[in-house]
Amino acid sequence: MIPSATLPLVNPLLPALSDNNRLRLFSGSANVELSKEVARYLGIDLGPMVRKLFADGEVYIQIEESIRGCDVYLIQPTCHPVNDNLMELLIMIDACRRASARQITAVVPYYGYARADRKTAGRESITAKLVANQITTAGANRVLAIDLHSAQIQGYFDIPCDHVYGSPVLTDYIASKNLPDLVVVSPDVGGVARARAFAKKLNDAPLAMIDKRRQAHNTVEVLNVVGDVRDKTAVLVDDMIDTAGTICAGARLLKQHGARQIYACATHPVFSTPAIERLSGGLFEEVIVTNTIPIPPSRQFKQLTVLSMANLLGETIWRIHDESSVSSMFR
Repeated sequence: MIPSATLPLVNPLLPALSDNNRLRLFSGSANVELSKEVARYLGIDLGPMVRKLFADGEVYIQIEESIRGCDVYLIQPTCHPVNDNLMELLIMIDACRRASARQITAVVPYYGYARADRKTAGRESITAKLVANQITTAGANRVLAIDLHSAQIQGYFDIPCDHVYGSPVLTDYIASKNLPDLVVVSPDVGGVARARAFAKKLNDAPLAMIDKRRQAHNTVEVLNVVGDVRDKTAVLVDDMIDTAGTICAGARLLKQHGARQIYACATHPVFSTPAIERLSGGLFEEVIVTNTIPIPPSRQFKQLTVLSMANLLGETIWRIHDESSVSSMFR
């Protein structure tokens, strides 16, 4: 795991934070290691909590310390198994609400169900909104999320939503490699704004785009490259890698158009089957992701680099708790 270079390893406000007994940090079961790293950055311990499963699979949660009047932060990405982790988050929120917490912030490093953010055909559910309603109804007062699949999801919440970006962590790492003839590539039209912001942080690197058509879910037909990638080092940028069909099809097209080296960058390593096989097949010099979703050793491969989001998350939590600016971190 490579820590973020964007923020200091030790919070300069640590003494002030240690004296503040209103802040409580709890971790769900989805990504305990990330939660521990965030706690270390903040200089506090994770709160004690009992989690167990009944014989029929129901989740039991009990907070093992008083949180009356406290500001509680619950870290739980809703990654695979999505339904189990989402339900656990809702139960954690409900337990804290019933324990008279003053404010409950759901820290969701990866927000599942985000891709169904609008109706594209008749009789479809907008699950991104449905999940937002569930989190709000459970009793959360605020949500902190990283790289939502689309920006409008912030508006699906009837409570404040702090949307932070993984790009500072990724761009710092890319910049440290001093890659020659760099060009940032969006894998589709919808990701151009993300790729443009990414390129701007890399000294206004040139931008290219892959024009594609999606025929069905998890099926992509790639058409053309818009921009000059010949003899360049191409960095494909996306918010997540799921089956890796999109990003690998894009990489093959970049090879055909003469790209010298290809790197893949994404915040969320969803890595559904058959992503590992595709990503490790030699298309990429390096696949760079963050630890918003845990990757077990059995699903890691030689080209994979995992960067830590703990410092960025910890700093954001501190700023929310201190009622100071979050957006200034990204200027």
